[in-house]
Order: sequence, then structure tokens, then C-alpha cells
Amino acid sequence: MDDKITVTRSSMPPFEEYCEEIRSIWESRWLTNSGEKHQGLEKALCEYLGVSNLALCVNGHQAMECILETLDLHGEVITTPFTFVSTTNAIVRKGLTPVFCDIKADDFTMDPALIEPLITEKTCAIMPVHVYGNLCDDAAIEKIARKYGLKVIYDAAHAFGVTKNGVSAAAMGDASMFSFHATKVFHTIEGGGAVFKDPANYEALNRRKNFGINGEALETFGGNAKMNEFSAAMGLCNLRHVEAAIASRKEVSLRYRQRLQNVPGIQLAAVQEGVRSNYAYFPAVFWPETFGCTRDDVLSALAQHNIAARKYFYPLTSSVAAFGGAHPDTETPIASAVSKNVLCLPLYEGLGAENADRICDVILSLRK
Repeated sequence: MDDKITVTRSSMPPFEEYCEEIRSIWESRWLTNSGEKHQGLEKALCEYLGVSNLALCVNGHQAMECILETLDLHGEVITTPFTFVSTTNAIVRKGLTPVFCDIKADDFTMDPALIEPLITEKTCAIMPVHVYGNLCDDAAIEKIARKYGLKVIYDAAHAFGVTKNGVSAAAMGDASMFSFHATKVFHTIEGGGAVFKDPANYEALNRRKNFGINGEALETFGGNAKMNEFSAAMGLCNLRHVEAAIASRKEVSLRYRQRLQNVPGIQLAAVQEGVRSNYAYFPAVFWPETFGCTRDDVLSALAQHNIAARKYFYPLTSSVAAFGGAHPDTETPIASAVSKNVLCLPLYEGLGAENADRICDVILSLRK
């Protein structure tokens, strides 16, 4: 049997480079609480992303919860159900109510044309999600937010290093959350970051992620969401190599497009004008009426050839029983249809065009 192809694989720096990076941690014994590596990574990420502040956290989910606490939001948050469950979990765990908006059919991001009818006197914020390396229509969303006095908080877990007309995704909205989980384009093993338009919120979040402590004073309620020095050291190493990782992912993505973009029944995400993608994921939507078999058929066939793929995002978070299941698919029909038919193909640094061809050969063999 052919070697197994996983759906993703963590990028890693050279072993010796990481060992050298953590050498000073042994010498200082400073393992957490904003040490040298933590401070260095925050500075390096601000420079790379073109922002004035970035607060590192233990993971992206805690970064989002800290953002919601820092902005002191109450009421309803308009978001999308086409996302990883963490997005909706953060809203609910902070005592807020998610209101689900449908997505656009071409790039799978929140549809700004559908936002205004969802706004009520209880609405406090809009939480769009950049997906797969595609960016939301930030200009249209910002216009609506200004009109109604709402905060805009981006779930940018998929958008590290992505720019639109040269402007970083990190500069959009009132705040953005990034995930630095091991499977992301850039990672710190586990980790995340929060970026604010108002730099004053950076210090406020830093207190909240450290039990509410400021010096000797307890200024607010808080928890423990700090990133440790070993994770920060991994981030410093990976940041040096992130452009090479993106280039490697781009090679695979372009080969997928070359092989699959004109196949009847397969829909690929639109290439957005002016957007420099990070090639975080490669989603393909299989419409069975035209392609001749279902997404699950494709998933099974790939597995038989030792190739893993992922139904991502599936199911919609609006249908999850933990959130009451109170939002029928008919309220977000595009998101529902895409979720039931989308498959993320393997994509990671080092996969290579040859393996992309191997994957495409299996998919194309299924056409009826």
C-alpha cells in the first residue's frame, strides 16, 4: 500500500535550531509569565503582521474568550455557523447569544448582505470568520458596524499572514483572534493571539489572561491563559520559516486547482482579488447530482488509498445539540449545503505536487 497521506501535518523547524532557541530557558529557569521568548515572539509577530499590539495566549480559544471579556460585551453576537465549534463556544461561554448569518456561495465567508436583518436592540457585535485563507468582506461589514455602533471581532484562526491589497488581516475590525495550534500555517505547538485596534485593550487583556493581576493589585476578574516559554520558542523558530511553508502549500494548492477546477460537480473556493492567501486549507465541494457521487463516497475512496481528508466544517455549529439546535438549516441554506458536501483535501508543507496528483487521480477516477 502507498505511504499514508494525512490531512495535515505540523511544520517543524530544524531540531538543532529549536534546541538552540530553548538553551537560554535552561539557563534562566524562566518557563512562563512573559519571559524573554514570550516578549520576543510578541514583538516579532507585530512586525510580521504589521500591527501595534498582539497578546499571546495559551490557545486561540482562550484568546477569543479574553477578547470578549475585555470588550465587555452583552447581548447578541451575529456570527456564522460555518466555522469550527470553538467560535460558537466562546460566544456562549461568555454569556452571549449567537445569531447565525449565512455565508456567500463563492468564498464561504459571512454574507454582509444578510447581516442587517439580523440586527436587534440586543446586538452588540459581529463576529465574522475568515475561512481557509479567504478573507471576509471587511469593508462592507465595517460599514454596517459603524451604522449601528457594533464591535467587529474577527475569528482569524485561518488567516495568519493573509493580506488584502497589502493590508494584514490582523488590522481588520476592532479585534482579531489568531490560532497558533500545531496544525496551522504558523504554530507555537499550542497557542493563540489577540490583536486590538485600540492598544489600551492589549494591557487589559494581559491582566485578564493572568488572573486579573496588575503588579500587586487585583484589578479585575481573570483566568490563566498565558503562553509558556517553550511554545514561544517554537513560534520564534517557525516564524523564520513561515514564508517557505506558505510557498510549499501554494505549490500543492495550485496543482489541485489545475487538476480539479474545471471538473463538473466539483466547486473550489473562489480566488479572491487582491488577497494574498496563506493556503491554510484546500476545500472542495462535491455536488453529487453533477459529480456522480457524494462527498462521503470521495472520503471513503481516498481512505481506501491510504489518504486522509476531513469534513471541515461539518456539522454547522448552529445544529449542535449543546447550543439547543434551535436554528434550522433553512435559516442558513448555503452554509448547510456546503457543510454537507465539503471536503478538505490534504494540505501541508512538504506534501508536494506528486502527492497532490496521487490524490486527484483517486478523485477523478470516481466521476460517473
